[in-house]
Amino acid sequence: MRKTIHKLFWIWEFDKEEKWLNEMAAKGLCLVSVGFCKYEFEDCEPGEYKVCLQLLDKMPRHPESQKYIEFIEATGAEHIGNFTRWAYFRKKSVDGEFELFSDNASRIKYLSGVISLVALVMIANLVVGINNVFLATNLSSPINYLGIINIALSILCAFGCVRLLKKRKKVKQEGQLFE
Repeated sequence: MRKTIHKLFWIWEFDKEEKWLNEMAAKGLCLVSVGFCKYEFEDCEPGEYKVCLQLLDKMPRHPESQKYIEFIEATGAEHIGNFTRWAYFRKKSVDGEFELFSDNASRIKYLSGVISLVALVMIANLVVGINNVFLATNLSSPINYLGIINIALSILCAFGCVRLLKKRKKVKQEGQLFE
């Protein structure tokens, strides 16, 4: 039986999203399709699958991304689908551990890529928001709500960047403990 659940995760909450997907798999609902705030599940044995997601360096149709997806599939994982640059994978639990990062250096590089994306979205929203508010003020038009929404989104992204920077710092510190 298929079940669709609509749920919102911010870009910087990818670990929370992955944890939730694995909790669903532990309950016997395996991920079969993804979309914008949309997850489709099918019944499976509880704990049958482990789910991992990753932000690809390029869009999924790019040859480099296709090569990476094929590499992950060669390990026995199944590529479920993509949403923008996010790729979703699952692997049967009986096949052993399923981690996409082998060391702290790769985790740090990954977190840096996510931070860059969130910072880019933050800057774009801030520039557009300030421009819209400035234009509305200069043209003596009513409040530009889109500009205010853009500025609010940029503030939210700044919050996400701070959370990701703290997470990256923690991973760096953990790496130094083991060296």
